[in-house]
Amino acid sequence: MKYKYLIPILIVLSGLSIFIGVVPLKITDIFQLTDQQMQIIMISRLPRLISIIIAGVGLSISGLIMQQLSRNKFVSPTTAGTMDSARFGILVAMLMFSNATPMQRVIVAFVFSLAGTFIFMKILDKIKFKDPVFIPLVGLMFGSIISSITTFFAYQHDLIQNISAWLQGNFALMMQGRYELLYLSIPLVIIAYFFANRFTIAGLGEDFAKNLGLNYRFVVNCGLTIVALISAIVILTVGTIPFLGLIVPNIVSIYRGDHLKTNLPYTALLGAIFLLFSDILGRVIIFPYEIAIGVVVGVLGSFIFLYLIMRRNAYD
Repeated sequence: MKYKYLIPILIVLSGLSIFIGVVPLKITDIFQLTDQQMQIIMISRLPRLISIIIAGVGLSISGLIMQQLSRNKFVSPTTAGTMDSARFGILVAMLMFSNATPMQRVIVAFVFSLAGTFIFMKILDKIKFKDPVFIPLVGLMFGSIISSITTFFAYQHDLIQNISAWLQGNFALMMQGRYELLYLSIPLVIIAYFFANRFTIAGLGEDFAKNLGLNYRFVVNCGLTIVALISAIVILTVGTIPFLGLIVPNIVSIYRGDHLKTNLPYTALLGAIFLLFSDILGRVIIFPYEIAIGVVVGVLGSFIFLYLIMRRNAYD
C-alpha cells in the first residue's frame, strides 16, 4: 500500500464522482461546459465530493485514534456508542432549542457524544474479560440502549421522522450552503496528526505512559474530544456512516503495521477512497435512483468486518 497507488485512485474516483449523475456530463466536454453544467458542478457535484472526502478522512482517523487509545482493533465511533450519543444530543437540541443554529446543534451533539464516549471508556476499564471481539459487542449494546432512549423520546414528541434523517448517511443533499460545517473537521485532523506520537504512547497503557513522562489523562481526553467532535459534525451534516472507522484502520494496519503517525496519511486516503467508491456504487447500481451511503457502507463494511474477525481467529 503506497501513496503512488492511493492518490491516483482518489483522483480517478473524484473525477467519476463529478461526472456521474442524472444530468449527464461528459469528460470530453470539460473545457466547453455550459453555464447550466458549470452550476451543477459548483452547486451540487463539487460540494458532494468535498463532503465525501472530508467525512471519509475524519471518521477513519477517529476510528484509528479510538483503537489506539482503547488498545482494541474492533473499537470505533460506531461500536463505542459515540454515534448514538451524538444522535441523542441532536434530539435534545431539537426538543430544548427548537430554533438552534447548526453550530449550536453541533455543540450539544458534541457534549453528548463526548459523554457517551467517556462512559464507554469507563466501562472498558471495568471489564475484566478483554477479548478483542467482546469489547465492541459491549459498545454495540451500550449504543443500542442510547438509541432506544432516543427513539422513545422521539416517539413521545413526534420526531421519529426527523431523527430517522440521521439514521442513515446520505450525500444526496450535499449542496452549496449545506456542507460547509464539515470544514471544522480539517483542523481536528491536523491536531490529531501532531498528537499522533502521544496517542501511540498512551495506547501502551497508563503506567507505561506515566513512566515516560506523558500526561496520560490529558492525551486521552484530547483524543476522545477529537473523536466526539468529528462524529458530531459528520452526523449533523451527513448522517450515520457505519463501519468506516472500524474497517479502514484495520486494513491499513494489516499492510503498514501499527505505527499511528505513519498510518494516519494512509488511513485518511483509504477512508476517502472507500467512502467515495461506496457513494459512486450507490449512485450507479439502480441508476437514475440512488442508494443511501449508509446502506452501501453498511453492507460492504459488514462483510469486511466478518473477514477481519475470521482472519483474527485463523491466527489465534
